[in-house]
Amino acid sequence: MLQFSPILLALIYGVIMYRFSVWRTNRELTGQSHELLDPKLKVLTDRMAKALEVAKIRLHLYEIDPVNGLAAPDGKIYITRGFYRKFTDGEVTAEEMASVVAHELGHVALGHSRRRMIDFSGQNALRTALAMILSRFIPGIGGWIANMLTTLLAARLSRSDEYEADEYASALLIKSGIGTAPQRDLLGKLETLTKSSGGAAPAWLMSHPKTKDRIAAIEKNDARWHK
Repeated sequence: MLQFSPILLALIYGVIMYRFSVWRTNRELTGQSHELLDPKLKVLTDRMAKALEVAKIRLHLYEIDPVNGLAAPDGKIYITRGFYRKFTDGEVTAEEMASVVAHELGHVALGHSRRRMIDFSGQNALRTALAMILSRFIPGIGGWIANMLTTLLAARLSRSDEYEADEYASALLIKSGIGTAPQRDLLGKLETLTKSSGGAAPAWLMSHPKTKDRIAAIEKNDARWHK
């Protein structure tokens, strides 16, 4: 029984971390956001809503400066103040912003948002269990090895999710009559936009697939669907 105690402790830790992460995320987003009412964006989100056969796509403005769009575990779509400022300043077009919304809708529809929260707690549980077990056999570096393995796993999951969300967004943008050009154009300038909003590219961009690979995948899907 004792030999299984690290795994049991890790599972308990994972459940606790999942509950805490959901609570903390929802609390932060709710406290720092409000509905984004922009007439230019509404024209495009209404077209996407029609393509999805839903009444409305509701956007929320998250009052933080980093350039980002995100989908919460409860399905709400957020655009950060920093990203919205790029739009109002003319650095990003309405169609490019629509491609961000379509991408985040993909994360919701494909279950990534909720799964990522589970992955976060699961990765911590796995990291804890591995660290406990490996430290018994490899004192001193067992924890480091556990951290490296779980980090690689998280990066692989993140890259897979991004490709899937890109594909969903491309299909939605085509069905809405917007097309994939804004999606590709935005990816081409995304790193520059994020750096101009506050120094180095953020960690979430580092864990994403390479921009050229994402653009190539979008172009491939676009060509396949327009045959």
